[in-house]
Amino acid sequence: MADMEIDTRGETCPVPLVECRKALRKASEGDEVTILGTHPASKKEIPMACKALGLEVIDIEEDGKEWKIKIRK
Repeated sequence: MADMEIDTRGETCPVPLVECRKALRKASEGDEVTILGTHPASKKEIPMACKALGLEVIDIEEDGKEWKIKIRK
């Protein structure tokens, strides 16, 4: 099992979601993908997209303007 971390801080839509999808395509079943970002809209879009794809959003952390979303494939 390989966990991935994708850093999209400073990027705006749709880059964080696109990078998230790319990482999830490469990930194996059960892998965890963590997305780091700063764009507020992506913080809402990524979990919605994951739920639509049937993926598990494990955790969403916020630290000031930065956020971190953990997803299990």
